[in-house]
Amino acid sequence: MRTLLKDKADEASIKVFGDNLSQLLLAPPMGQKRVLAIDPGFRTGCKVVCLDKNGKLLHNDTIYPHPPQRESTMAIKKINNLVDSHNIEAIAIGNGTAGRETEMLIERIKFNRDIIAVSVNEDGASVYSASAVAREEFPEYDITVRGAVSIGRRLLDPLAELVKIDPKSIGVGQYQHDVNQKLLKQSLQSTVELCVNKVGVDLNTASKELLTYVSGLGPKIASQIIEYRNNNGDFKTREELLNVPGLGKKAYQQAAGFLRIKNGENILDSTAVHPEHYDVVKNIAKKRKLKLEELIGDKLLRSSINLDEFVNDYIGLISLKDILDELEKPGRDPRKKFVTFKFDSHIKSIGDISNGMVLHGTVTNITAFGAFVNLGIHESALLHKSQIANEYVSNPAEYLRINQQVMVKVIEVDIERKRIGLSMKDVKQD
Repeated sequence: MRTLLKDKADEASIKVFGDNLSQLLLAPPMGQKRVLAIDPGFRTGCKVVCLDKNGKLLHNDTIYPHPPQRESTMAIKKINNLVDSHNIEAIAIGNGTAGRETEMLIERIKFNRDIIAVSVNEDGASVYSASAVAREEFPEYDITVRGAVSIGRRLLDPLAELVKIDPKSIGVGQYQHDVNQKLLKQSLQSTVELCVNKVGVDLNTASKELLTYVSGLGPKIASQIIEYRNNNGDFKTREELLNVPGLGKKAYQQAAGFLRIKNGENILDSTAVHPEHYDVVKNIAKKRKLKLEELIGDKLLRSSINLDEFVNDYIGLISLKDILDELEKPGRDPRKKFVTFKFDSHIKSIGDISNGMVLHGTVTNITAFGAFVNLGIHESALLHKSQIANEYVSNPAEYLRINQQVMVKVIEVDIERKRIGLSMKDVKQD
């Protein structure tokens, strides 16, 4: 009986962890922006890196705006110069030690253009910076530079960066070290694969780690794809994958639909339409005397197509409808649109919080008993499931998701024990 109860508890915990991981991996990406990323610190300073739109490292430096050095004037001048010289569009700030203080420093700077400053969850950045993956990618830089690069890339595309880290190190879930490790690993592996395949992968920019999780591929074939790309330049068509050593027709059939080629020779290569269905799309366009570009761009025209005449032994009506839905928004990213978020500027520490306050926060973790919310200070606050809604809440995950922005009311503050209790009952959400 004890074994059965333990197995049941393990399954519940692993499901929570998998759900949280999925939400974290599918967090909205900012997209291609030139980013200045900061890994904050006190005594050792704040490591600063500049990245181009694709996450390539352009420059690294260190500033010391906080105690004991307190060189804030010099730090502000240096950041201003970097923003100008590298045409920076956004600033990513790690949310760990000295994160809030660094945010306040950035708020003091008067830039000559609109700059977005975002607090980024840095859980697992130190694990990545010390990993073999990071050493291979940045052999000439130390772990502090690698960690700052990871923070910046998470802002550009969370999924592409987080797949490089052991999911257990990302910081979501409960009691992950106490559950069946084999089942946990299988579940998390499956979760990552589902997320990667759901979003799709740009074949010409994806890292080896991201390609590894594409259905039909693996570490060995992913390495071969990167080597082929380095030697031959960008892929022009999906079919060119068949030239990659070790990638056979079976792997191609499994992987092709999840790989994208932007601005390639065939416009369908940028969509989720599988190559085995290209002839169907071309046939539809031919019968309507249209070019493929016209079929993709005209929603009204597509709605007038009688799909029944294209049904055959190889493709059914449901698949045809899915294809037309994809052509409506080809290559669409299923993740939500990126929205900037700012914490209350008056809240700098737990001492600034009192009962009755209504504050902005972001959900950082969801458990069976509630959720933890980041209020912009070092301590996370607990939103117990009994305080999520006016009705009985059995599963907090049905009401909340990771990275969700919420309005919460403070109902308990224990400064000595560093605990904060929250409620969402009767609190109007933005």
